[in-house]
Amino acid sequence: MNLTIILAEILISYMKKFFSTAYSEGAFNIATLALRLTFGLLLLIDHGLGKITHFSNLEYSFFDLLHIGHRWSLVLCIFAEVFCSVLVVLGLFTRFAALALVINFGVATFIALKGQPLIGHESAATYLAAFVAILLVGPGRISVDSAMGK
Repeated sequence: MNLTIILAEILISYMKKFFSTAYSEGAFNIATLALRLTFGLLLLIDHGLGKITHFSNLEYSFFDLLHIGHRWSLVLCIFAEVFCSVLVVLGLFTRFAALALVINFGVATFIALKGQPLIGHESAATYLAAFVAILLVGPGRISVDSAMGK
């Protein structure tokens, strides 16, 4: 056979696979791991740790949705953005942690930022979408939950 014909057949084979809607279990598990690690670590580093280090500056002015006080609202937000993001990264109690984060970013997206343009606040909506996806699909096999048999 001619080398160009062989290369064309290989290229066609890869193109069919590339445009296929089928996926492997391994690819799904790697994708869930990437989703958990990316959004969990970004949230922890970019938002959660900042709220802890600036707690004294935020405790009297933080958004108070539940009317439990600015300080306790901030504590709940820190719980979600630090503790729950670590749980998501580890894949431990993943759906519980993702639910807490969905509630946190649902409040941020639809209530705290209500009436403000999405530009400049799109990270809250992005985090909301990511944690809804994690809540729906679960942690995948590469997680502590899977190792524990949950």
